[in-house]
Amino acid sequence: MIDAIIAGCGPTGATLAAELRLHGVRVLVLEKETEPVPLARIVSLHIRSLEQLAMRGLLERLLPHGRQRPVGGIFAGIPAPPPEGLDTAYLLGIPQPVVVRELEEHAIELGAEVRHGCAIAGFEQDEDGVTVELTDGERLRAKYLVGCDGARSTVRKLLGVGFPGEPSRTETLMGEMPASAPPEEIAAKVAEIRQANKRFMLGPVEEGVYRVVVPAAGLSSEPPVLEDFQEQLRALAGTDFGVHSPRWLSRFGDATRLADRYRVGRVLLAGDAAHIHPPTGGQGLNLGVQDAFNLGWKLAAQIHGSAPDSLLDTYQAERHPVAADVLDNTRAQMELSSAEAGPRAVRRLLTELMDIDEVNRRLIGKITAIDLRYDFGEGPDLLGRRLPDLDLKQGRLYDRLHAGRGLVLDRTERLTVDGWADRVDLLADPALDAPAVLLRPDGYVAWIGEDQQELNHQLARWFGRSAA
Repeated sequence: MIDAIIAGCGPTGATLAAELRLHGVRVLVLEKETEPVPLARIVSLHIRSLEQLAMRGLLERLLPHGRQRPVGGIFAGIPAPPPEGLDTAYLLGIPQPVVVRELEEHAIELGAEVRHGCAIAGFEQDEDGVTVELTDGERLRAKYLVGCDGARSTVRKLLGVGFPGEPSRTETLMGEMPASAPPEEIAAKVAEIRQANKRFMLGPVEEGVYRVVVPAAGLSSEPPVLEDFQEQLRALAGTDFGVHSPRWLSRFGDATRLADRYRVGRVLLAGDAAHIHPPTGGQGLNLGVQDAFNLGWKLAAQIHGSAPDSLLDTYQAERHPVAADVLDNTRAQMELSSAEAGPRAVRRLLTELMDIDEVNRRLIGKITAIDLRYDFGEGPDLLGRRLPDLDLKQGRLYDRLHAGRGLVLDRTERLTVDGWADRVDLLADPALDAPAVLLRPDGYVAWIGEDQQELNHQLARWFGRSAA
């Protein structure tokens, strides 16, 4: 029997596979596509995603393929400089196929099996596992099944989980293509139109080539063609700027939906299978990758039998509210992009408010997930929050998290992790600001204190019974 089958080898599925392999879980990833998606769409890896990738030693692998850019101006495209004192000051613009390739290769290097051209046709679960049937008739048996198979998730539909929300009301065309018009003419016209229409953009990708974003003429299930872009450009700008020979074309809607449940028995959902929203703010891929970091170590502990009974339930308890908040802020950003007089007035007001450092910081923290705080009960403000990559006496903090284990940072030099040393590391570090902290494998502070009995209680809460 396989320990876990993952449907979908996009960023979420590949990340989850790697996280499970760090804990020795036997993983099979089923990807229905036989070839990588041809769209070289640039996505933004946000601060928290970059931090978690650094925790696994993956950041240096991705940096050469991307382009660092400032954090400012990511909420609804409202121009604003990065707030002073932000401990991580850049995003990484990177082609999505590169992210998928690197994450998949990492999972395979760790021992995950990935099958392309394989799709799930059905499954049945019982108290011992899940029987999965593929479209070619093959049947597989696993302890758990995770649907990371996108917005039209087969796993979610077969599971019967509700996906309430709003359907698309508008659609937007996006693509990359050369333009023969002079660059200065394009820049002037774009600046003029964007005063009233924030859903319009021609931005240079490289010399002579532009990222084109225009409202679609209506809703359609058909792939866009060059003529659709030319028609909409002429309607908005009076010219199509001589665009031609597109590299790739796509359309996206503003549908916003959130799964009722992230888990039914031995079947779970993550990434776009659990939540969809417009790409405003560039949060979608990041939300899914962070789902995987939250779920991986918990599911591994469940499979190995070392998890406390409630641990896997914390996946939905923690991640469902995060997705709901992302859906709300993308709804707000879409409203602010409207050309109607009311939303434009609100946008002007918010632009003024973002001159206030605290407002700017709050919105950036929301988009990039660095302000996220899980509810771990009463305690200091740091409880339930991330730790940045601290410069410890024995090196960088994130370098100590490559194995995906828990970590106790102890300034008192009196604490132990006896009984949990097979799951949790201990590092005495007198430079720590707190007496001691317990850091989960996903990099969130689960406890702060200096009492051994309190620490033991929290170790049992998050990592199961003591081996002693």
